[in-house]
Amino acid sequence: MKKVLVIEDNEDNLRIVTYALNRDGYQVISAKDGVEGVNLALKEHPYFIIMDINLPGVDGLETTRRIRSTETGVAVPIIAVTSYAMTGDRERILSAGCNGYIEKPIDPIVFVAQIHGILGEPHR
Repeated sequence: MKKVLVIEDNEDNLRIVTYALNRDGYQVISAKDGVEGVNLALKEHPYFIIMDINLPGVDGLETTRRIRSTETGVAVPIIAVTSYAMTGDRERILSAGCNGYIEKPIDPIVFVAQIHGILGEPHR
């Protein structure tokens, strides 16, 4: 079972994302803020990371940069899941080091397929 790290401070969003990932056979570990997320990313070596951008304290962009600045975090795919959808937000998120971008609210039925599309993998 592949381990996925979800960095999300909103309990409802975390529950929906976890449900969708578990349903597709992923093991989910989670962090509620950026500092905890960086620590778990380096310790657990997840298959990919789901990153909320609007986190308390250290936001998702800085959290992504911190993960990317480590040897462990260079290659792990990071997918932003955010309500930021204004002109320039996508580019700003991708330039911070995210591999892809999914807008909230997510649809748990197609969420994992969207992730696989970003990762370039066929949906199981």
